[in-house]
Amino acid sequence: MSARPAARSRSRALLRLSVAGLAASAALAALVHPVQATGTPTPPPTSPHKNLRKQLDALVRTAGGPPGVIVTLRQGDRTRVYRAGVADTKTGRPLRATDHMRIASVAKAYSGAVALRLVDRKKLDLDDTIGERLPSLPGAWHQVTLRQLLNHTSGLPDFSKAPAFVEILQADPRHHFDSRRLLDFIADKDLLFAPGSRYEYSNSDNIAVALMAEAATGRPYERLLDRLVYQPLDLRQTSLPQGFRLPEPYLHGYDVTPPAPPEDISELIGASGVWASGGIVSTPKDLNTFIRAWAGGRDFLSKQTRHQQRTFIPGAASEPAGPGVNAGGLAIFRYATRCGTVYGHTGNFPGYTQFAAGTADGKRSLTFSITTQTSKTVKPELLAKVRVVQEDFVCALLRD
Repeated sequence: MSARPAARSRSRALLRLSVAGLAASAALAALVHPVQATGTPTPPPTSPHKNLRKQLDALVRTAGGPPGVIVTLRQGDRTRVYRAGVADTKTGRPLRATDHMRIASVAKAYSGAVALRLVDRKKLDLDDTIGERLPSLPGAWHQVTLRQLLNHTSGLPDFSKAPAFVEILQADPRHHFDSRRLLDFIADKDLLFAPGSRYEYSNSDNIAVALMAEAATGRPYERLLDRLVYQPLDLRQTSLPQGFRLPEPYLHGYDVTPPAPPEDISELIGASGVWASGGIVSTPKDLNTFIRAWAGGRDFLSKQTRHQQRTFIPGAASEPAGPGVNAGGLAIFRYATRCGTVYGHTGNFPGYTQFAAGTADGKRSLTFSITTQTSKTVKPELLAKVRVVQEDFVCALLRD
């Protein structure tokens, strides 16, 4: 990869940041129509595995497409790994399921997991309010419930769109924020709408979820993640860093703006400014294990709490939308494809786009990771292609 001045790289990446927002901060308006993948779905192939690999190769060859893509499909005890491109354009190193990566807004599923496991332990209730658990936050927010935070019907403004936050980040992408004070950027704002009256995706919601979990237990959110998620699922390569460094080895994330060569932005931005809304670092292998449990693992949530988790809002989607027709639950989304339904979460962050999902019985799961950012506002044409390929992988997951 040819070298270019750091200022040029930084300004180009931050342009995308200001447009798309950090960790999918471009909040979706209230959705009234189902979100569906565009393009013509690929018909069932005669050689399915070969065809899937060809589709990944085509994504890598697409102008503005990712330098690398890796997909893990787990069916029972069997795992298949599909990949195209490279993990690092400088070395040509292949992508591996044990490489670290930023999972972006899929981290919201982890804060949801902490909250719902605390609900099962009677430490939290879905009807607990911000006023009850976090009385120091603005009084105008006090009627918002944990349930509304988890399904993005709270009305909380998105802190990552606040001008003061954006200004700090653009001046210093590696600025170290006090993660527990991120809501201060919107503390002078009223709710955007009456709680529960509409859906609007907001990074602020999951910051508040983490703070409520801390208030209910007296333990730091990072420790709760370890005790309630990492340890039970044996996630040894998953963490929530504060800085900009990634553990080695990692999938390098890129800004891809032809005709310029891909620009490595893996460590351009620190994680403290997204925290519980998008800061987790994991691997495809660990992420697959988590999403299987979150989507349907029998022992991960109680039957009653699982039912609450799967109470869906039609048309609600994270950013970017996932394959098929989307609907939003409690820190989980339903993806109804032509081959069946899976449950999971998506996310995007400068350099990365993620999709992870599993079946309702917890027996099948997949992760789909590409090493460039795409969303509703960043490369929407690429996103349309990615969603079609994602649906074909869901079909492969459910078919065999």
